[in-house]
Amino acid sequence: MRIKKLIKRIFPEFVIQCICRIMPPPKKRIRRIPRDFLLKFREKAELLSDNRFSCKKEDLWPCFDDNIENTPYDKHYMYHCAWASRVLAEIKPKEHVDISSFIYFITIASAYVPIKYYEYRPVDFNLSNLKTDFADITALPYDDNSIESLSCMHAVEHIGLERYGDPFDPKGDLKAISELQRVLKPEGNLLFVVPVGSIMRIQYNAHRIYTYENIINYFSQLKLISFALITDDGLYLENANSDIANKQTHGCGCFWFKR
Repeated sequence: MRIKKLIKRIFPEFVIQCICRIMPPPKKRIRRIPRDFLLKFREKAELLSDNRFSCKKEDLWPCFDDNIENTPYDKHYMYHCAWASRVLAEIKPKEHVDISSFIYFITIASAYVPIKYYEYRPVDFNLSNLKTDFADITALPYDDNSIESLSCMHAVEHIGLERYGDPFDPKGDLKAISELQRVLKPEGNLLFVVPVGSIMRIQYNAHRIYTYENIINYFSQLKLISFALITDDGLYLENANSDIANKQTHGCGCFWFKR
C-alpha cells in the first residue's frame, strides 16, 4: 500500500494510466494439476477418444470437487420451489404473477401456466408463456384487488437492506407486504416465502429472519391455507406449524395465503 501511495505522489494520474495501458494484464492463476492426474490422463487418452473425439491435454477440465458421495443442493431453494410448483399445479390459475422469486421456478412453472415475472433487476427470457419486466415491490404496477394468483418467494426479506442496489429502508419489507395484499383479488392466492426462526433478526445487507407469528400478523387481511417448512437441518415438512418454526434459527417458511 505504501508503494502505491508513493507512485501516485511521484507520477501524475495520466502517466499511471498510460503505463497501465502499455503493461500486459496480469496472468490468471491456473490451478495446478496434480501429477498423478496427468499420468492417469495420458494412460487413458487414447481409450477416451474412442476414434470419435479429440482428447488433448490443452482441453483438460479437472472437476476435483465433484467426486463426492451425494449430490449437493441448496435445500431452501430446491424445496421452496418444489412446494410452490405443486401448489400452483393444484390452483391451476389462468395466469400467474410472480414478484422477484427464484428464476428457475418461473422458467419451469411457465411450462404449464402463463407467468408475468417482475424484478428490480430485470431479466429477459426467450420462453413461451413467460413475460418479464421491471417492478419495485414497494410500488407494484397493478390496481387494487387485480391479481388472482401471485407469488413472492425469498425476496421480501431483502427489501431496504441495499443488497441489490435498492435504497435503504428499514420498513421496506412492510411496504412490500402491504403491496402484495393490496393487489390480491378476493379469493386470490398468494405464495409467500421468507426465512423464519425463533426470533426476529436482521443480518444486514443480506436478509431479515421472521417469526411465524409475525408473518401471520403482517398478512392479517389474508387467510392461511397451509404452511410448509424447511428446517435448519434441511428437512422438508409439508405440513408444519408454529411450534416447529419457532425452534429454528434460520429455517425457510412457505406460506400459502388466500384472500
